[in-house]
Amino acid sequence: MREDASVSPAKPEPGRIGPSNVARAFDEHARSYDRLVGANRGYHEHLRMTARRMGLRDRGAGLRLLDLGCGTGASTQALLDAAPEAEIIGVDASSEMLSIARAKTWPPGVSFVHASVDDLASAGITGLYDGILAAYLLRNLSEPNAALRSFYALLKPGAPLAVHEYSVADSVRSKAIWSAVCWSVIIPMGKLRSGSADLYKYLWRSVLDFDGVEAFTTRMHATGFVDVKVQTFPGWQQHIVHTFLGRRAPEPDTPPLGLNLKKKAEPRDD
Repeated sequence: MREDASVSPAKPEPGRIGPSNVARAFDEHARSYDRLVGANRGYHEHLRMTARRMGLRDRGAGLRLLDLGCGTGASTQALLDAAPEAEIIGVDASSEMLSIARAKTWPPGVSFVHASVDDLASAGITGLYDGILAAYLLRNLSEPNAALRSFYALLKPGAPLAVHEYSVADSVRSKAIWSAVCWSVIIPMGKLRSGSADLYKYLWRSVLDFDGVEAFTTRMHATGFVDVKVQTFPGWQQHIVHTFLGRRAPEPDTPPLGLNLKKKAEPRDD
């Protein structure tokens, strides 16, 4: 049920959480966050499934991977499980969520950066990367198309993007299940654990407002991603949480250096 906060902390709307102030909301809930998501059966395993679906080779040896919207590090751990020999950089706009992540035990190849996704270059996040995971992030952004373009530019040609996200707009059944789970479990538990239900009411609302599967895959195609496909998960999250996969288009085949492709002139018959 994570909904990461990698957005710029602009002036919030009074009394309402949205893309402009969701990072601050996560700062306030960071200490109770891991306990809450830990109660969500399948949460960590589904993140690991998405990371495995990226098809990262050779245990990640020699790869540079980016985990955008890493929160307290659950998605970072999922990437590490799939690619234990990779260099992994986790990025989030919530300083308190990152503080929790950094306090955990990580191998030397894992690091964390405090940044919003609309200003990654200023934080030293520049390409090219061998893969990007963005879990529970895109629906929190005010400009998802701009974010997808940024992700595309950060990837090596042929490298994968995995977006792990809620999407219920295409299904009446999925919307009904999502609302029932939120109001019977997630929102009451969030209030019990943290003292406030505001962030979890935002979670419910933001999922209902986000793209359906068809709309989001259309965004990916329009950005230039190829081999776009969607997979869901077992359990109550089926057709509610999805892995959206795509790749930056590979570069056109080029001839080896020194190969002359000009056609030889045919000998003339005089």
